Amino acid sequence: MRIEDILLDPTQSVLDSMRQLDETGLGVLFEAPDGVLKGVLTDGDIRRYVLSGRKLEEPVGGAVNRNPRWLLVEHRAQAKQKMLDECIKALPLLDKNGRIQDVLFADGLDIDTRKQADLPVVMMAGGLGTRLYPYTKILPKPLIPVGDVPIAEHIINRFRDVGCSNFWLVVNYKKNMIKSYFNDLEKEYHVEYVDEDKPLGTGGGLSLLQGKLHQTFFLTNCDILIDADFGDVYEFHKKSKNWITMVCAVKHFTIPYGVVNLSDDGQISQMQEKPAMNFLTNTGVYVVEPQVIDLIEPDTPTPFTDLIDRVREHGGRAGVYPVSEQSWMDMGQLEELDNMRRRLEQN
Repeated sequence: MRIEDILLDPTQSVLDSMRQLDETGLGVLFEAPDGVLKGVLTDGDIRRYVLSGRKLEEPVGGAVNRNPRWLLVEHRAQAKQKMLDECIKALPLLDKNGRIQDVLFADGLDIDTRKQADLPVVMMAGGLGTRLYPYTKILPKPLIPVGDVPIAEHIINRFRDVGCSNFWLVVNYKKNMIKSYFNDLEKEYHVEYVDEDKPLGTGGGLSLLQGKLHQTFFLTNCDILIDADFGDVYEFHKKSKNWITMVCAVKHFTIPYGVVNLSDDGQISQMQEKPAMNFLTNTGVYVVEPQVIDLIEPDTPTPFTDLIDRVREHGGRAGVYPVSEQSWMDMGQLEELDNMRRRLEQN
């Protein structure tokens, strides 16, 4: 990849810059007019911009970090230690005039910049998976293969990458198949099972863990994959003093029709040609504080939205950790399952 591919135009929109970040897959862009480094844009900068409530159609210059880290090109030998010390994924090397001569990436230097977070992980693995019928007539959703590995194992492996070693599976439909698979699997992590005798929803399923979890934990559905630094999600959760942090994808949707708005007397008041919408959507991954479990009425179906309302009623905080749309893969429907398989094969 050429350096030109990771340079941004500060007048382009934040949304276009998000697309550029996704296309390059390197997690960083640089503002460098005439090659002179002026700023850097990362996923974290985008996240802070989104949380500030500003519009994605605005110029990205307002989201760029104007204090980028760098080294003189002759100090290349110090790059690995600097990236380790400052936990950064990319480091530009500059000449004495401030022009970018090279960019070093942590992956190429065998540096793991992911933050560690050895937290318990609760996976909701008991649903019927009706949208994936007829696959789920034979297999429970957590065991549907994506490539040669079941989706639940893909999810576990991503949490394992940041140090998680204890997993709780809330199981119901075809639960013995799930237990048999993981019990027979050679693994370097611990799995425990919680039997859900009737559908309780995500919130209600958590009530089955009352008295069993006493520390902050990750909560995930069993049909999604997130390309995110879960250690950073946890750090954000703690700094924000949240009781619940929901990982949300920034979605951009263009309505493929002209939209007509009417006034009270039935006359046309406004017309918009293919308007665009930007919004945050729940990916099904959360960080949760243990006291949240005590807010759930046992053996009562409870959607997670109700649980967030209860957190607020008790004075707790419920926040959002945004990720890009391309960071979220969902296999909830057959078409989405095929898309997930293709993306994993490409990676």
